[in-house]
Amino acid sequence: MESNTAVIGALLFIALVIGANFVMYAIARGAANSKQKGFLETISKSLNASNQKKDNSMDELRQKIEELKKDEKK
Repeated sequence: MESNTAVIGALLFIALVIGANFVMYAIARGAANSKQKGFLETISKSLNASNQKKDNSMDELRQKIEELKKDEKK
């Protein structure tokens, strides 16, 4: 009984690993086949896009803090 559950667990783990590899392969393949100049440029642009969103939210936060400080001074 215990060996059956161990085998089922091992098979589920193997399926999970294979599924994750397939998904990552599909993502990398899609990035490589995009119409942009190259694979590395595509990857760098995708990574920089997330940084830009963070910077925008930080700028908004700074503006709100400055507005609150101005309201306090008045």
